[in-house]
Amino acid sequence: MRERAPKVFRGPTPRRKEDDQVVYIDTNSAPRIMFSGEDLLLEDLPVGTRVIYPKPPIEGLSNPGAAIRYALNHPLGTEPLYAQLMPGMRVTIAVDDISLPLPPMVRPDVRETIIEILLELLDANGVDDVHIIVANSLHRKMTAAEMKRMVGTKVFNAFYPDRYYCHDAEDPDGMVHLGVTAANEPVNINRRAVESDLVIYVNINLVPMDGGHKSVTVGLCDYASLRPHHEPQTIRDSNSYMDPKSSMLNTKVERMGALVDEHMNVFHIETALNNRMFAGPTAFLGKNEDEFTEFDRMKFEAMRWSLSKLPPAAKRKLFHSIPAQYQLIACHAGKTEPVHEKILERCFEQFFVNVRGQADILLCGIPFISPYNVNSILNPILVQVMALGYFHNMYRGNPVLKKGGVMIITHPCYDEFDHNHHPSYIEFFNRLLPETRDAMKLR
Repeated sequence: MRERAPKVFRGPTPRRKEDDQVVYIDTNSAPRIMFSGEDLLLEDLPVGTRVIYPKPPIEGLSNPGAAIRYALNHPLGTEPLYAQLMPGMRVTIAVDDISLPLPPMVRPDVRETIIEILLELLDANGVDDVHIIVANSLHRKMTAAEMKRMVGTKVFNAFYPDRYYCHDAEDPDGMVHLGVTAANEPVNINRRAVESDLVIYVNINLVPMDGGHKSVTVGLCDYASLRPHHEPQTIRDSNSYMDPKSSMLNTKVERMGALVDEHMNVFHIETALNNRMFAGPTAFLGKNEDEFTEFDRMKFEAMRWSLSKLPPAAKRKLFHSIPAQYQLIACHAGKTEPVHEKILERCFEQFFVNVRGQADILLCGIPFISPYNVNSILNPILVQVMALGYFHNMYRGNPVLKKGGVMIITHPCYDEFDHNHHPSYIEFFNRLLPETRDAMKLR
C-alpha cells in the first residue's frame, strides 16, 4: 500500500501561542483593542506580533471575612492579634490610600471589611483609643466622599473627622524623627503612629512594589524621608522596581523600614486581589479578540461609538464611575517581612506572565487611570510616568523591550491639568521643563 501524503496546511498559518497569555498575530487574527486614555482603538497589528494577555482571574475566596479572621488569629512571626490587645492601649490603624486598587474596587472595599473586623476585636478587648489614618505619604489627601466609600458609612460616621483622617506629611509637629540609617537616610514617621502602643497596617498588594516595609516607612513619612528613594538616581540604579530583589528603591525602603520596626510595634495585614477588572457589560475587554462572540463585537462597537460622541470630561467621569470587580484571593498578617513574602507569592501567581525573548518594538495602550489621578485627569506628566515608569518596568528578569528598542504608546495626551489635585504639576510642566529635561537638575 502507498503511504498517505502528510496533510499540507494551505491559506492562513495556524495560530501560534507561547502559552495562553502570549499569542502571535497571524494572517487570520482579529484586530486588537487598545486603550488610548478614555477612548478605545481597534488596530490591525503586523503578522508575527506577540500580544500579551493577563492570566485568568483566580477565583476569589468564598468567605473573605473568615479568611481575614484566620489571618489575625494565625499570624506570621508574632502572637495572634487578640493576644496583643489590652484595655487602655493606644492603637492606630493605618490604611492604604485611594491609589490602590486601580480602578477602585466594587464595595465593600476589602479595607472596609478588615477595619470592621478590627474594630469589633478592639472593642471586645477594651481598646477605645483608636485612630484610623490614611497613609497617603505625599499623595494628595483624599476627599471626605472618597474616605467614606473606602471604609463604609458605619466606620466613617463613627470616626470621621477627629479619628479618621489623612496623614499630613507637611506638618512638622506631627512627625517624629526615629533616626538615620547607615546610609544617612533620615526616618521620620507620623507622630500618632510612633506614639501608639500598636500600629495595625491594612494593605492591598496590586503590584510587587506595594506593601512590606513600604507601607509604614513611605506611607506615613515626610518629604525628607521620601527623597532618599523617590529620586532619579535611585530609579536609574533599579533594574525594575516591580522586581523587589533588583530594585534599589526597595533596597533603600527595606533599610529604612528596619529602623521603623526597631522603634514601632507594627502588625501588618496584607491582602492580594485577583485581576477581575472587567465584568458584566465590559467583560469583553478582558478577552482575547480572536475569541469574541458576535455579541462581544457589537458591544465593543457600541461602546466605541458612544465614547466618540462624548467630550473628554464626560468619558472620564464614565470610566471613573465603573468599579473594578476585584476579589480577595489571599490575606496574611503578622510581622513585616514574612507576611509580605507570602503575599508576593500569591501576587506573582496571579499577575506574572512568562514572555520568551525581548522585543525590538513595544506597543502599549495607556488607559485613563494611574495611581495618581483617581477621579481626575491623566495629565501629560502622568502619561509619561505611566509609560516609562510603570509599563516599561512591569517585569522581572529582563525588560520586555530590549535596550535601544522603541516604545510606542497610544494616548491623546491632552494639555489638561487638574488645578485642585495637581497644582504643582502646572508650574513644573510650563516653567521648569522648558528650561531643562535633566532629571538630576530638576530634583
